[in-house]
Amino acid sequence: MHRLLSGAALALILGGGWSLGAQTAPPFTVEETTIAAVHAAMGDGRLTCRALVDHYLRRIAAYDKNGPAINAIVTLNPQAQAQADEMDRRFKASGPIGPLHCVPMMVKDNFETIGLPSTNGALALEGFISSKDAFQVRRIKEAGAIVLAKTNLAEWAFTPYETVSSILPGYTKNPYALDRVTAGSSGGTAASVAANLALIGLGSDTGNSIRGPSSHQALVGMRSTMGLTSRAGVMPLNLLADIAGPMGRTVEDVARVFTVITGEDPDDPATAASRGRAREDYTTALDVNGLRGARIGVLHHAYEREGLDAEVVAVFQQAVRDLQRAGAVIVDPATIEGFDAIRRAPGAGPCGGFKYDINRYLASHGDRVPMKSLTEIVASGKFHPSVRRQLEQSEQGPANGPETPACQADAAYREQMRQAVLKTMEAQKLDAFVYPTWGNPPRLIGDLNTPHGDNSQVFAPVTGFPALQVPMGYTRGGVLPAGITFLGRAWSEATLFKLGYAYEQSTRHRRPPISAPPLR
Repeated sequence: MHRLLSGAALALILGGGWSLGAQTAPPFTVEETTIAAVHAAMGDGRLTCRALVDHYLRRIAAYDKNGPAINAIVTLNPQAQAQADEMDRRFKASGPIGPLHCVPMMVKDNFETIGLPSTNGALALEGFISSKDAFQVRRIKEAGAIVLAKTNLAEWAFTPYETVSSILPGYTKNPYALDRVTAGSSGGTAASVAANLALIGLGSDTGNSIRGPSSHQALVGMRSTMGLTSRAGVMPLNLLADIAGPMGRTVEDVARVFTVITGEDPDDPATAASRGRAREDYTTALDVNGLRGARIGVLHHAYEREGLDAEVVAVFQQAVRDLQRAGAVIVDPATIEGFDAIRRAPGAGPCGGFKYDINRYLASHGDRVPMKSLTEIVASGKFHPSVRRQLEQSEQGPANGPETPACQADAAYREQMRQAVLKTMEAQKLDAFVYPTWGNPPRLIGDLNTPHGDNSQVFAPVTGFPALQVPMGYTRGGVLPAGITFLGRAWSEATLFKLGYAYEQSTRHRRPPISAPPLR
């Protein structure tokens, strides 16, 4: 299941037959580097694309299945070095290909990627190689990025709590504490980017799965407004809430990738909502003084519940003080009127969801996919034991389409929540809400009994509004990362990037995990 480099190529990397640039220039440090730093080093001749890719491959060889055995990588791209050589040739001839020139990226294994398997973490889809790239994969390639590897995920993207699949034996580990979970489902992307096995990555988020793993691994993650980014070519969990997007070590890097991947796509009808909206360069919103005068509401509804961890609360309270110190006006509490009643409103059953969406997805690929329906998947037994019940319940449940009473009730619920959130933002003149992305530290691997602390399932997924996760500090003696979420109105990504960047630059909480130190 692992697509490995040739023995000769791997020996060259591990044997030190690579260079990070001219010997007369200062060596380039790849750990914790940024897109801007990489491009600057290439511009002044200190770094080649091939050297950068080789260094990341060397780190993968040292840390993913060896050493700490983070276990984040499902498939390596065997063409990565050849693609890097071509990048160097083109750079020498005519300069950078695009804004992501030679950016080695991790891509979650539910994104279709030409030439590489796309399994959704499931043995049931082993061997599926798409004839096309997911919209976002195509966009990053056109901008000059290299897909370095496909990363592990919670199988079928089912769980936000851990990253374990049937396609890759064992759990993906949190590089900050190897006995802790990465959260899910994009834990493979998060762990690999946090451990500096690539420059940045792509994940997907239905209820949590960009923001949760980013919080657990001291990363930045953006979940966009519904309709601003395409999900075409990303295997669905629930298209009513599915979003795909970037996860990186800095707000600026995430803004750079986000700028590339937005836009209308005829293959994703949801993006019709962005028709007529001008494409934005989100890096222009980045302002170290971006919090001055901003009105930030503390959203207690998002995180106050039984089992809330006191250390996370203390770190969050310090984060709120830091926002205020950087010039923000804090509104605490910022209360959503009628929130509890909206949440209790009776529904008419599930709308759409996994059964409806996965069956339509599989049918669209015909004979290219080894399984043609959820019924076949359940009958095959090719799945991790932990997802059996959810697969069986989904298969036995209704596949309610858009015109059913269930979907009409669901649409009414989502609209009620949107209006309630907007009413508070307008009344309080808020630029954004904030809350802890998770109310508890990362769990021990295998522990599904203690409070999970996931605060991400309601506000952004239900409203379709954007949310940006940024590192806010550490708990348990400064070991386990914690994150803060900035939630805004629809289409307010530029504002969220401005606020998140100012907070990041004034606090600088991101630090690399000690389990994956620099290589000699």
